Amino acid sequence: MFFHILVSKLIKDVEGTCSGRHGFVVAITGVEDIGKGLIREGTGYVTFPVKYQCVVFRPFKGEILEAVVTMVNKMGFFAEAGPVQIFVSNHLIPDDMEFQSGDVPNYTTSDGSVKIQKDSEVRLKIIGTRVDATEIFCIGTIKDDFLGVINDPGAAV
Repeated sequence: MFFHILVSKLIKDVEGTCSGRHGFVVAITGVEDIGKGLIREGTGYVTFPVKYQCVVFRPFKGEILEAVVTMVNKMGFFAEAGPVQIFVSNHLIPDDMEFQSGDVPNYTTSDGSVKIQKDSEVRLKIIGTRVDATEIFCIGTIKDDFLGVINDPGAAV
């Protein structure tokens, strides 16, 4: 009973958080050891050292990811791959794509065959990361072979 309370507290407090050193904690997969509790003076609370295993997501430079576009503007676009947000500058978008403002801002090829807009799925390459204490920021590119739109929500099905 006591073990289950500690494990559920661990899951509630740790899953979904981000540590700059390890990345985003996706899921706790196992608890290896729960040490002796230490009573915190003056509060009545008890702190337990817990050794656990977990699945983490930490993007790295050169990694290829599939992401969903969340915002498009003349500076580039933002996309999300799980919990991480990636910015792709207009300089890192192929030269044959131009920004189109309007009701649905997008980047479109000159022949109109490919369009990047909100909710488009793109394959991109991470070219830089910045690690904060509680967040990871990424810069990506689609200006490379086999990168770009993989699913366009605006296309006819």
